[in-house]
Amino acid sequence: MAATVLTSDNFEAEVLKADKPVLVDFWATWCGPCQKQGPIVEALSEEQDEIKVCKLDVDEASDVAEKFNIMSIPTVIAFKDGEVLNKSVGLQSKESLLALFN
Repeated sequence: MAATVLTSDNFEAEVLKADKPVLVDFWATWCGPCQKQGPIVEALSEEQDEIKVCKLDVDEASDVAEKFNIMSIPTVIAFKDGEVLNKSVGLQSKESLLALFN
């Protein structure tokens, strides 16, 4: 399943009220490292059924990015039960992304 595209309007329902852990990739179209992180995040969304994988464009939902203090991108945040579990800044491997849930 492809990564869910997040907006300011659907963030709460898709992430904070999700019934399973959620990985959110905060990215932007102009960000080089984000373009490299994108395929890794997409691959994870195809392989993982036990976590929900989402992407949020920080330019289109800057209010959400600000709420979570996103200062550099790519930033990936792991959520569980509506709470931040872990956060990682910079280009990450698939294994590193999964480790955010441990």
